[in-house]
Amino acid sequence: MLSIALDEPCDSPYNCSMAKDIIHVAVKQALIKDGWTIVADPYPLQYAEFSLRADLAAERTSPPEATVRRIIVEVKSFAGLSFIHQFQQAIGQYSMYRDAIELNGLDYEIYLAVSNEAYQDNFHQTAVQNSIKKHDLKLVVVDIDGEQVLIWIN
Repeated sequence: MLSIALDEPCDSPYNCSMAKDIIHVAVKQALIKDGWTIVADPYPLQYAEFSLRADLAAERTSPPEATVRRIIVEVKSFAGLSFIHQFQQAIGQYSMYRDAIELNGLDYEIYLAVSNEAYQDNFHQTAVQNSIKKHDLKLVVVDIDGEQVLIWIN
């Protein structure tokens, strides 16, 4: 069983910090190695009366136009007992963050970061692929041991 401490205690049922995923640091390092600057860890999002915290926010300037690309990354290891239960929760969390980004007029794209192991083991299943398409999930697949981004899936 995974044991991860909360960042800070919950002061209400609507404003509770979440534990960092076991692959959080490796994903963060992989993004940095890929040329991203981490601008927030975690990234606070307001969604009506809810105070949410996405795992990471990052940005990168792309030449030659020098355009700044901004992303929010939610990190999920899918290391628990039930992949499908965790995947359902991830879709809900991802969708809520995407709604908050849109409602707040933020210039960010959202990605779900997963380990290459979780991706290879679970993300090629038909039901998962259908859900990815239906919910327009963007993925970043990371080699956790090498702390390296392997694939960006839009």
